Amino acid sequence: MTTLSLTAPSRFWTDAPVFTGLALFLTLSILPVALALQLDPRQWLGEAIWLKPLKFQIALVIYLITLAFFARFLPAGMADNPRWQLFTQAVAFAVLAEMAWIGGAAALGTGSHFNVSTPLWNAIYGLMGFFAAFLTSASFVMAVAIHRNAATGLEPALKLSLVLGLGLTLPLTLVVAFTMAAGTGHLVGTPVTEARLPLMGWSREVGDLRVAHFIATHALHFVPLVGWLVAGRLPDPAARGAVILAALAWVALTFATFAQALMGKPVI
Repeated sequence: MTTLSLTAPSRFWTDAPVFTGLALFLTLSILPVALALQLDPRQWLGEAIWLKPLKFQIALVIYLITLAFFARFLPAGMADNPRWQLFTQAVAFAVLAEMAWIGGAAALGTGSHFNVSTPLWNAIYGLMGFFAAFLTSASFVMAVAIHRNAATGLEPALKLSLVLGLGLTLPLTLVVAFTMAAGTGHLVGTPVTEARLPLMGWSREVGDLRVAHFIATHALHFVPLVGWLVAGRLPDPAARGAVILAALAWVALTFATFAQALMGKPVI
């Protein structure tokens, strides 16, 4: 049986050249954005204006390289399928459009998300919401393909963890993201001060929907991690049961933090 191993890094390029190349490009582009963060003192809503583009770059690099790694478990020949190639190129376009929008807004000294100040910004915001949903759909498409692949070589529990983790990422993310998009911001309530959690920037005073959004988008990491820990170490039925419980727990955690934020309560 095959396990999740970081060996054969060349497989990133053979199995997912578009995702791998885009992840490398975004990684290299972090440097100028980080430099802008240090040199540009402007802020937007109490936060350094280049911090959002930097966070999104890092998040998208992690997302893309994760997909590129899991692509080795897709059906044989799928990497050469023209429809799959067209789909991955469309996902890459959506990613680049998102970064151009977020980075462009920062350069112009304004916000990207929830910016409906003019008809143009409002239209762009709606279009970028579609692009965000589309690029996240790559995880679901891969979940279905891996599920249908009988020759992954993975232990049953490990394969199940990949399918559930990748498959849950899209619906969980869309529920939270669409709720945020329907409002005027990610906060539920009006903070008196700017007390935030370090690094993540989540509010410590009012509800913050970004917490649930963060948890939702990382289902494709947490559930496979549990699968990797239990596969081959527990009897197969117990291992698969542990994976299912982990997936259910991640769903519960997502909706618990989602409900907490909607009630206007901070995560801490």
